[in-house]
Amino acid sequence: MAAVDELLMDKKHPGHGEAMEVAEEARDKDYRLPSFGGQLFMGKFAHEMLFPFPEQDPTDKKIGDAFADQVEHLMTTQLDANKVDATREIPKPFLEAMGKLGVFAMKVPKEYDGLGFSQTNYNRTVMRVASYCGGTAVLISAHQSIGVPQPLRLYGTEAQKKKFLPRFRQGAISAFALTEPNVGSDPARMSSEAKLSEDGKYYILNGEKLWCTNGTIADVIIVIAKTAPKIVKGKEKQQISAFILEMNTPGVEVAQRCEFMGLGGIYNGLLKFTDVKIPVENRLGEEGRGLAIALATVNVGRLTLPAASTGGAKACLHIAREWGSTRVQWGMPVGLHEEGRNKMAFIASTTFAMEAVTMLTGQWADQGKVDIRIEAAMAKLFCTEALWKIADVTLQLRGGRGFEKATSLAARGEPAYPVERILRDCRINTILEGSSEIMKLFLAREAMDPHLKKLGFLLTGKTSTSKLLMEVPKLMGHYSWWYLKQLVQPFFSSSYSEMGKLAKYFKFIEKTAHRLARLLFYYMARYRQGLEHKQMLLGRLVQTGTDLFVMAATCSYAVAQSKKQGGSDAPLDLADYFCRVTIRNIRRQLDAITDNDDRALGGIAKRVIDKEFIWLEEGIVRE
Repeated sequence: MAAVDELLMDKKHPGHGEAMEVAEEARDKDYRLPSFGGQLFMGKFAHEMLFPFPEQDPTDKKIGDAFADQVEHLMTTQLDANKVDATREIPKPFLEAMGKLGVFAMKVPKEYDGLGFSQTNYNRTVMRVASYCGGTAVLISAHQSIGVPQPLRLYGTEAQKKKFLPRFRQGAISAFALTEPNVGSDPARMSSEAKLSEDGKYYILNGEKLWCTNGTIADVIIVIAKTAPKIVKGKEKQQISAFILEMNTPGVEVAQRCEFMGLGGIYNGLLKFTDVKIPVENRLGEEGRGLAIALATVNVGRLTLPAASTGGAKACLHIAREWGSTRVQWGMPVGLHEEGRNKMAFIASTTFAMEAVTMLTGQWADQGKVDIRIEAAMAKLFCTEALWKIADVTLQLRGGRGFEKATSLAARGEPAYPVERILRDCRINTILEGSSEIMKLFLAREAMDPHLKKLGFLLTGKTSTSKLLMEVPKLMGHYSWWYLKQLVQPFFSSSYSEMGKLAKYFKFIEKTAHRLARLLFYYMARYRQGLEHKQMLLGRLVQTGTDLFVMAATCSYAVAQSKKQGGSDAPLDLADYFCRVTIRNIRRQLDAITDNDDRALGGIAKRVIDKEFIWLEEGIVRE
């Protein structure tokens, strides 16, 4: 579950320098394609990248519609999601039926007997599944988004593709094994090791992997392990490599199936490897490129979480609408009382924004013309946090019936809305594949990258005087002009007349992007290397950037949907309300940069850690 992105920002453990060096070498530092988010953090609102809103090809959409309908029919006739939650088992006959349908080969190219689905159709299928059964959605996502099909398609040899990819059309299930019991994703302390055999035919794998989703039932997995270090420029460099491992190989043991707060049907566990022989031809990519493969896989695989979250949000919207219109209290439906209206407006407008972001990033991935690593992280951050809030609000709207299990409701003949299960199932989304906190730090690292490429040598403290004399005047000239533009350009905003009633929000995004760029640069200059420790400050800056991106996607999507609906104001009104609320949030975030309690909270937290408030724990039964 832990994402490799934490490697890029985690500063707290011993050996941090070595870990950071390994992680930075694995990170893709170049943007060969334009990035909407990258430009936004530099003060440019590249609205032309998302307006007009990129539309799915009609023929491709028909394929996706038909397949999602088939999957829905299969689920509603052969799968009881509440029983999956209670028994922690997804029935084998259902999994076999899913395999025959091709669910496990959606993203496998047609030339390898796969369905060859677009990212958009894959997302829409996961959205449909997630709205019904979270455990099944996780199984599909862990298999196809970060499991074997994705990295094999990107990095596998032709022989590897021909050997493994067709198996997924026959129902084989895969997983991705990175995290370990004691070291998370830290490459410098990774203990799993694959040593080359004396005859050079095998790697001998020993070690453990924790929280490997699908690992307890997988047929084949990707496992990340240390390999022999190499000497580079006179210095020993740690090597992390990736391997394709068949789970029926002698020495592979499923030591534990983990159990969680939600997602009863998740097949997640602890794997142990004892002298496991992996054929050399099963190494994925070059030796030492395992971490880079993991990072690249997660960048694309992360798009599934916004889709699944949107499916959950749509389910909550349906439940809230049904309950809000039929449950009458004090002579009025609960959804029409002022508090009820507040909840209904939030759920509807936020769900619309989630769908906009999901569809936009999916289309960008399909078109292949945009570097989406920043946007995928933003989509993951926004959609997973939004679903948690929507599920909580939906439960509150339902009252005691929201807290009650669906099976209990059904036992007395009431509509069996599984709100409490949705709440439990979705909580993990803000943690897995990079927690919200890690997403903010990852985004901060990417946002600062253009500046670091120019100014990085000033931060090392090891720059020669001659280089300083040569480079500093150039940089002063560049940044004087750049900073002046960020100050002046907000006064010459575009009209965005094509946006109609939403034009004012595009203007706000453009102006705020300039302010965001100035603030980011100012605090980089002020704190320099110390900025990495200002996580609250960085969090506010990147949250602002994320909110601007979501606003832009929502407005563009609203205009497109309005045209599809014959000029209906309904999509425009949803976007309008969402943007109104989001602008208030952005203003609070920016105000909090200078008006906050960060210093006070830091002092309190340290005193808690130092046991100064341990007396406050008196009166409880300690675990």
